[in-house]
Amino acid sequence: MSALITPTDLQDEIAHNPKLVVLDVQYTLAGEGPAFYAAGHVPGAPFVDLDTVLAGPAGEGGRHPLPDVQTLQDGLRAAGVQTDSVVVVYDQQPSLGAARPGGSCAGLASRRSSSSTAASLLGGPPAER
Repeated sequence: MSALITPTDLQDEIAHNPKLVVLDVQYTLAGEGPAFYAAGHVPGAPFVDLDTVLAGPAGEGGRHPLPDVQTLQDGLRAAGVQTDSVVVVYDQQPSLGAARPGGSCAGLASRRSSSSTAASLLGGPPAER
């Protein structure tokens, strides 16, 4: 699978790939991610919070430094990601936040010798609504 996936290809993956996990990572600095998720999301996609799962505490590393490995692994497992999952992530347009969990999944996969793959949904959830 490519690093970017179209809504049409996502529908095909949903229909035919039992290892697929779709993650909603909608986020704004004002904390509107949960509200965006409540307003609409890809069916079956859990919300994964950037502040608590995809980032460590703010500080010298910046506002959203990478989280420690255990926090990230626990958060992704709670969202249904396993070592052999195919992960598709999306956020609201312009989809800047979707790159973080995709890269994090790839990083964890390389550290754990797993076969996880990750992609970002082109267009975010409006294309799916």
